[in-house]
Amino acid sequence: MHFLPEKIDTYVVNHSQNEPNILQELTKETWQKVLNPRMLSGAFQGRVLSMITKLISPKRILEIGTYTGYSALCMAEGLPSNGTITTIDKNEELETLQNKYFKKSGYRKQIKQYVGNAIEIIPTIEEKFDLVFIDADKSNYINYFHLIIDKMNSGGIILSDNVLWSGKVVEELDPKDTDTKVLLEYNKLLNEDFRIETVLLPIRDGLTISRVK
Repeated sequence: MHFLPEKIDTYVVNHSQNEPNILQELTKETWQKVLNPRMLSGAFQGRVLSMITKLISPKRILEIGTYTGYSALCMAEGLPSNGTITTIDKNEELETLQNKYFKKSGYRKQIKQYVGNAIEIIPTIEEKFDLVFIDADKSNYINYFHLIIDKMNSGGIILSDNVLWSGKVVEELDPKDTDTKVLLEYNKLLNEDFRIETVLLPIRDGLTISRVK
């Protein structure tokens, strides 16, 4: 969902950097072969992820929700030569497609893949992170936050995707809508937790940037 007027949104996209060819290829194959291709970060948000990563040059990145690997490749653009991305996804059927593009990108050696439940995997990772991108099942966003907050380096960045949830966060809550309920609680948590400072940007479906103090 776009929250800007269509003409303004189009202008913004047209005056932002184009995605690399390999990401265009990945987008095309995702739409051809994978269910729910709208889960893809997309060209504009991908450039935002790339820019943020290049600005902070993180040595250790954690991504919760790999999908077909698009956002991981965007963030890899800002990795220093000794940097790594650890990315987790529960869908083992996507691993082959992810690997195909990780290898083509030249970042293969810098990407660590986990297939399984992030709630179980994250506690086993002993690294500390400079950047975390949360883009998985919304019902676990709060759980993910509590799992990663003590694994963040000071000054580290937590990016949270889909925090506006197609505008549902400002509509009357359906008691059966667990995802929206959790996102409302999550957005409140990010705004109030003393360990971070947060700004919520209306980029695509909402992207929150939280800096660890």
